[in-house]
Amino acid sequence: MRTSRTRSFRIRPLRRGVAALFAGVLTVAALLAAGTTAHAAGTPLRDLAAAKGKVIGTAVTGSKLTGTYGDIAGGQFNSLTPGNAMKWGSVEPTRGSFNWAEADQIVAFAQAHDQQVRGHTLVWHSQNPSWLTNGTWTTAELSGLLQDHITTEVTRYKGELAAWDVVNEPFNEDGTYRSTLWYNGLGADYIAQALTWAHAADPSAKLYINDYNVEGVNAKSTALYDLVKSLKARGVPIDGVGLQAHLILGQVPGTLQQNIQRFADLGVDVAVTELDIRMQLPSDSTKLAQQAADYKAVFDACVAVTRCYGVTVWGFTDSDSWIPDVFSGYGAATPYDENYAPKPAYDAIAASLGGGTTTPPPTGACTATYSVQSQWNTGFTGQVRIACSGAALSSWKVNWTYGAGQRITQAWNATCTQSGAAVSCANASYNGSVPDGGSVTFGFNASWSGSNPVPTVTLG
Repeated sequence: MRTSRTRSFRIRPLRRGVAALFAGVLTVAALLAAGTTAHAAGTPLRDLAAAKGKVIGTAVTGSKLTGTYGDIAGGQFNSLTPGNAMKWGSVEPTRGSFNWAEADQIVAFAQAHDQQVRGHTLVWHSQNPSWLTNGTWTTAELSGLLQDHITTEVTRYKGELAAWDVVNEPFNEDGTYRSTLWYNGLGADYIAQALTWAHAADPSAKLYINDYNVEGVNAKSTALYDLVKSLKARGVPIDGVGLQAHLILGQVPGTLQQNIQRFADLGVDVAVTELDIRMQLPSDSTKLAQQAADYKAVFDACVAVTRCYGVTVWGFTDSDSWIPDVFSGYGAATPYDENYAPKPAYDAIAASLGGGTTTPPPTGACTATYSVQSQWNTGFTGQVRIACSGAALSSWKVNWTYGAGQRITQAWNATCTQSGAAVSCANASYNGSVPDGGSVTFGFNASWSGSNPVPTVTLG
């Protein structure tokens, strides 16, 4: 049994000459994003999580790991899960012909950003290649195919991945085994065999069984509990369970923490592996507030249990979420909106991990003043000055709402996000400090049409 819990994140040498290529991509991306990248102010979530001894991850799409998407993925999270790149149908679409490009890209990105990678997933009833699902196999042939697949993929990334979701979604809602190619062809013991083969291929990786609707205490989670207990009694290598947590607004199970604790008491780790919280569209302030409370409840439950390894959100931005394509009329399920602006859920996660906003200065001691520096027929240059008298700031954030359709196109000396008419700008890494009697300024370019009234700016 392996019970050590590594919390450090070490960059390993990048594979197959990817390092030099990736360094060049990162340099170009950083130059292109300078002054315009939008992300939340304050301590990054990954640092808050690390201080709590937890991992915070996100599922990612390899082709999107540039620009603002890549900046947030690399800066806010200390673990990455390939959304689709490591599934059997992706890596071996034709028998004996492999495509590792996106999986390798994600691993390289993670190594360049001092992040863990969670492999997902080795054995599943879905997203398998057609040559496998359409074939007619004897029990021996099917067992050999599965063992070869697990051994090939796990060996490729041996020593480079922190964990694997080895078996995904083995149960029905009533706790019976799901009828799948694997259960029907190999029997229930395919799970023990898969774990054993994965362990043989990489003894250092933590091995999980992952499922949905097992977040609270119910028939399905109890079946998973009984399976894990049985596997451990037999000496099968099992290190943890993954609770997917694809949740609906306002429906976080009240027994979540109790459920995490009972698995931990078996001597395994627990990870929330695919968290998103969907709502019926359109979103509004009330729904977003409820969503923030729900995210906080999930993170609070994990923080409260020592063997809860961490939480992975299933995509961090609404523009990369699977929800609208699968659940008609639902969406807005992640901590960032489609424009990469952090939602109230982001602040709730930070609060659960021990972060939060800086205590504000005395009323009126620090002020923010908005001014238009120059203007032309389609655009203008603006400036905001933050000044303090009788107090000092170690960081700052200003907010305003445009009243005539203005849109920020570029910012400097601050990171600015705009969602609809609402604008939020936070200090850069080098100008958060405003001394008593001092001031800082930042500027931006924006577009306008018709009129350009000066908005009211608040300092938060």
